[in-house]
Amino acid sequence: KTQKRFFARRCVALNSSDMIVSLDIGTSQVRVIMGECTPQGVNIVGVGSAPSDGVHKGKIVHIDQTVGAIRAAINHAEQMVGFQIQEVYCGISDPTIQLQTNRGIVAVSREDREITHEDIDRAMQAARIIPLPPERDIIDTVPRQYIVDGLEGIHDPRGMIGVRLEVEATVVTGSKTTIHNLMRSVERADVKLAGLVLTSLASGKLALLKDEQNLGVVLVDIGAGATTVSLFSQGDLCATTTLEIGGEYVTNDITIAMKTQVELAEKLKRKYGHAIESLASPDVTFQVYRIGTNSEKTYNQQDLASVIEPRMQEILEYVHHEVLRMLPADSAVGYVLTGGVVAMPGMQQLAQEVFQKPVRIAVPDFVGVREPGYTSGVGLLHYVYAQRNTPGNAQHKSVRVRKTASIGTNVWKKMKTWVNEFI
Repeated sequence: KTQKRFFARRCVALNSSDMIVSLDIGTSQVRVIMGECTPQGVNIVGVGSAPSDGVHKGKIVHIDQTVGAIRAAINHAEQMVGFQIQEVYCGISDPTIQLQTNRGIVAVSREDREITHEDIDRAMQAARIIPLPPERDIIDTVPRQYIVDGLEGIHDPRGMIGVRLEVEATVVTGSKTTIHNLMRSVERADVKLAGLVLTSLASGKLALLKDEQNLGVVLVDIGAGATTVSLFSQGDLCATTTLEIGGEYVTNDITIAMKTQVELAEKLKRKYGHAIESLASPDVTFQVYRIGTNSEKTYNQQDLASVIEPRMQEILEYVHHEVLRMLPADSAVGYVLTGGVVAMPGMQQLAQEVFQKPVRIAVPDFVGVREPGYTSGVGLLHYVYAQRNTPGNAQHKSVRVRKTASIGTNVWKKMKTWVNEFI
């Protein structure tokens, strides 16, 4: 109620053109976060959430149930602030996500050779021309650097003088099935899908410091059904992968060990859970209803931690194995953890033992969303806000969904235009 009153005071006069709404579809929760754009950044003005049905291990497995959860989360947010949501930006994270580096080259169009937004847009369009198998589609294209007449390391070439403009970009691709199921679920929830954003990029925008991204850091987002591991270096996302293991495995272990219901096991994990048995308190006790006995049994926090620690250690070891696969020498300066389960006491210490590197827990510092589980949703707001002012996205206002048909049918047309510019 306090959260609702706070947001209601903030949302007296909202304009749809000033709003960004993020949609984070997770295995356990669907979260909707409303942000108001200001010259200083994004102010969070409303939050809605609902239990996630139809999602298993981060994948949509039941369209109708997912649509119901999305509608419930949107209604929750709308009721909180008294504002109707018309479009959302949705995060996407999937084991099929791949990153591919490509270059786009164009001739500067103006007679005075001054580089404009239009030149940057054409260069970005050229970078999107890559061979793709029929089962894959482009999700996003992220510029890494611009090159003007051979001069590298340029982040904003607008206003510069040159003959040839190049962009080195990261092209994010994913499974068409995953993309279409996500798009269909959002559209059937009666809101417009304004764009898809790779969750790793969004979370990194919020959770990581600039120095961490430059020196090299691993961002680990541990969700309920999946864990996303992302490597950042020299300011860019270099690699990402998703493991189909997460906090729900811990909940299932508690359910089996204490012979209780899944919902109760989840509550026990959140309220009494500790990631390290030796640091848990034997004096903190609680009653657990045991299925099949019609009776309750008393456990303490140390008992619960004895179940949690082995599974969390296993998840972190899987993460470390993936990092060594992506980065054999593990030259990252440290790890940053986010996601709902990392709020558990002892997680930072356990992760440091497994990774043998400095570990930091990333928590959003905004009223109403000061939990690691909100990092992805809040990161989406900040990422889209930044993209609205980024060269290469001038024609889109933000990251837009590209229709799959246009990529294949227009590829030769784009290549022909690109080649003719140099004839």
